[in-house]
Amino acid sequence: RDISEQRRRASSLHPAAEPPMLEQQLSTVMMLAALPTTTAFTVAPLLVHRTGAPDVSMVEETNVKENYMTDVGLDTLMEAMTESEAEADAAVDFDVKSLAGITAPFGFFDPAGFSEGKSEGKIRFYREVELKHGRVAMLAAVGFLVGEQFHPLWGGGVDVPSYIAFQETPLQDFWPIVVFLIACIEIFSVFSFQSPVGNELWTIRVDHAPGDLGFDPLNLKPSGTAELMDMQNKELNNGRLAMLGAAGMIAQELVTGEKLF
Repeated sequence: RDISEQRRRASSLHPAAEPPMLEQQLSTVMMLAALPTTTAFTVAPLLVHRTGAPDVSMVEETNVKENYMTDVGLDTLMEAMTESEAEADAAVDFDVKSLAGITAPFGFFDPAGFSEGKSEGKIRFYREVELKHGRVAMLAAVGFLVGEQFHPLWGGGVDVPSYIAFQETPLQDFWPIVVFLIACIEIFSVFSFQSPVGNELWTIRVDHAPGDLGFDPLNLKPSGTAELMDMQNKELNNGRLAMLGAAGMIAQELVTGEKLF
C-alpha cells in the first residue's frame, strides 16, 4: 500500500515519458520519399507556363515534312537504281562487232587489240576519231588531185607541191579562216563527251551517234536501218582508204619534192 502510494506520488511529480518517436519518423520518411514526385508535379506546370505547350500544328507539319523527305529519298534511290540497271544492261548488250565498218574481206579487224577491255564510251570515242580523220583525209585526197592542177585563188600563183602549199605567202590569210571554221565545229563536238566528273576520261555519250554533226542539208541520210548501215560502211571504208592514200601522196612528195599531178 505504501509502495502504491509512493508510485502515485512519483507519477504526479514526474510525468511518464512521451511515447517513442516512431510515428513521427515514419511520417518524415514518407514525406521525403514523395518529395521528387511532388516537385515534378509542381515544377512541370511552371515549365509549361514558361515555354508553352507543344503546338499541335507544328508537330503535324514536322510529321508531313519527315514523310515527304522519306518519299523523296525513296524516289531518288529508286531512280538511281533504275538508271544503274539501264546502264548495266546497255553495257552488257553493247558489242563492238555490231558497229558499222565491219565488212568483207577483213571482217572485224583489230590486230593491235585497241577494243579489248574498253568501255562503250571509249569505243565510241575511237569511232568518232576515225570518222573525223577519214573525212579530213577524203578532202585532202581530193585537194591533191584538184589543187595541183587547178588553183585560181590568189592570182593563180600557187603552183607548188601540195605538202608545202600552206607555206606560200598568198595563203597566209587563208589558214586563219580555216582554223576558225574547224574550231566552230569542234566546239559543238565537246557536248558529245561524257562529263569528266565521275566518268572515264575521253569517252563519248552512249546516246550519241558517232560522226553525227546534225548537218545534212541535202537530206542524204537514209531512214531505214539497213540503208543507214550500208552508207556508214561506205563512208568508213572510203575514209580509211583516203587516210592511206593521203599519207602515201604526202610521203611521195616529201621524197621527190615534186608535184604528183
